[in-house]
Amino acid sequence: SEQRECRVPSDLHLHSLCSDGTLPPAAIARRAFDAGLGLFSLTDHDSMAGNAEARAAAEGLGLHFVRGIEVSAYLGATKVHVLGYGCREGKAYAEFLSARAEGAVKRAADIIAKANGFFDLDVTMEDAEAYHVRKEAPIHTMHVVRAFAARLEARLDPLYRDIFAPARPAYSDMGRPLPVDAVRCIHAMGGLAVIAHPAQILVLPEEISARFYSFSKEEKEEAKRTYAGARNALMEELVAAGADGIECYHSTHTASDTEEFLAFAAAHGLFVTGGSDFHADGAGRRVGYPAFDARGAEERLLSLDGSV
Repeated sequence: SEQRECRVPSDLHLHSLCSDGTLPPAAIARRAFDAGLGLFSLTDHDSMAGNAEARAAAEGLGLHFVRGIEVSAYLGATKVHVLGYGCREGKAYAEFLSARAEGAVKRAADIIAKANGFFDLDVTMEDAEAYHVRKEAPIHTMHVVRAFAARLEARLDPLYRDIFAPARPAYSDMGRPLPVDAVRCIHAMGGLAVIAHPAQILVLPEEISARFYSFSKEEKEEAKRTYAGARNALMEELVAAGADGIECYHSTHTASDTEEFLAFAAAHGLFVTGGSDFHADGAGRRVGYPAFDARGAEERLLSLDGSV
């Protein structure tokens, strides 16, 4: 197919069943095409296993594609995701995969043990593995959550927020890299490191973190405002560690969030990205939303990825 001009709406944050999404990489490419995009990236958690399939599908549809990954990092109960673009599958990636796979199994076992104790159930690793379709990618927390949701006949999102999220009863951070290590790891793989959905970075005191998911919407917004300085200080650390960009446009960001992070990007010389963070149909996010024009970033991304 004739390749579309890439200076049109782009989605640089998409997940497939190679991590915790539900669609194959080729289906993600088709969604990008149907959404009228010219450029997209597959950014599965801690895995680039779906990139080859996504690229082949993109080429068949005439879309531009950049290899992606989303490294899951934690600082205590603070979750920090770092997107990597144009990473290569060499020695650094092999070492990363080995460490993440080992850590993921330990973490899944720890989560299962805690959740079984909390609910007085006997969910097994095999139950969680039933939701872990692509075995070449590490088992993910949401695979475990889905196993418990099925057993409890509970809705996935509230169950995660109340029981499995940071500072909740079944949370585990075993085997997680630190945020600055995620930036360095992405650079070691030859990629560009981008701070993902910064509005979701919550640097909260332990007593607030433990209760955050039970807060009302107004209480959550107040906590975010109160501790925004601590979040910004953490982002400053990531910039000092070499972060290249920041995801200003995201499906969970408000207009004021986007404006704030655009100002942060300008002040620190970071390039700007955007993405839907789509995982599955019916989860409240759609491919290509929010609308993001990769103008100014696409040439750097595609050149790094060997696509131009």
